[in-house]
Amino acid sequence: MIGKNKKAILLFFLSVLIILMPFDLMSFGFYAHRKINRMAVFTIHPDLMPFYRKHIEYLTERSIDPDRRAHVVPGEAARHYIDIDHFGENPFENVPRQWDDAVKKFTEDTLQKYGIIPWHINVMMNRLTYAFKDKDVDRILYNSAHLGHYIGDACTPLHTTLYYDGRNAKQRGIHALWESRLPELFADDYDYFVGRAEYIESPLDRAWELIINSHEKIDTIFMVYDHIYDTTPADKIYAHEMRGQSYVRPYSKTFSEAFHDELNGMVERQMQLAVKSVGDFWYTAWINAGQPDVNKLLGEKISNAHQKKINKLEKEWESADESHNRKYSR
Repeated sequence: MIGKNKKAILLFFLSVLIILMPFDLMSFGFYAHRKINRMAVFTIHPDLMPFYRKHIEYLTERSIDPDRRAHVVPGEAARHYIDIDHFGENPFENVPRQWDDAVKKFTEDTLQKYGIIPWHINVMMNRLTYAFKDKDVDRILYNSAHLGHYIGDACTPLHTTLYYDGRNAKQRGIHALWESRLPELFADDYDYFVGRAEYIESPLDRAWELIINSHEKIDTIFMVYDHIYDTTPADKIYAHEMRGQSYVRPYSKTFSEAFHDELNGMVERQMQLAVKSVGDFWYTAWINAGQPDVNKLLGEKISNAHQKKINKLEKEWESADESHNRKYSR
């Protein structure tokens, strides 16, 4: 009993630590992930819209759960990125898209080390499909919210490179700048009218397409950053702000605005792509599940035992995930 109490206390303090972490240590940014999931609801098919609209606050707030798990759950971090440039000059030709083939070529340990996000998106897609088939409100919402997070990460260029926080010391901090600072400052003015969600023929291929699209922007991001950095007075690059009980040193609004303008709408386009893609994946899971009548689920509330149920599900999934051939080759 004492051991269990100590473990519970440790997990509690770790959870508090994650919640209070500075924004610049998180992926894409809590603000951006919340915005993406929220706006994706408005892309959804009319037959699904009432269900998703009813639970929009849940989908918004729980979009950030995977980031909070990334620091405390073994194996979670690798699900948020893929360092594709580790695999040579032509990585998208070198890395097989099917999990089994990739394992045979590079070993499972190597894939885990350099990130597995496209395969994990496919896993989450399957889980959501099964949740729709079972008409299980808790699992539909849980998997919808978390699938949205991983898709958002796939639309984030710096989640596709070994040099996620810069190629040199001068560029250190570029990760937080692109993914958190810019959305926080400018995303409220973006246009999120991206059209109606559409069916995806191959979710795994679509996940890879998102990675390719993101990775193609890496050189531009570094080039623009260097130009703005070199032409901005040293005392105008950083600012000092109070976040919670601590002072942080983010990039100044002047520097951030110049960087944002020079990127010529890149961040907005990637967030639009994420919004549309999240809606597409949700819609496709519903179609693949046989288009169940989710309107019949509108009267059901998220159960009081929701977290216990989800914790049990996660344990079952992690146990099943020990066989990665089964997990990622679906």
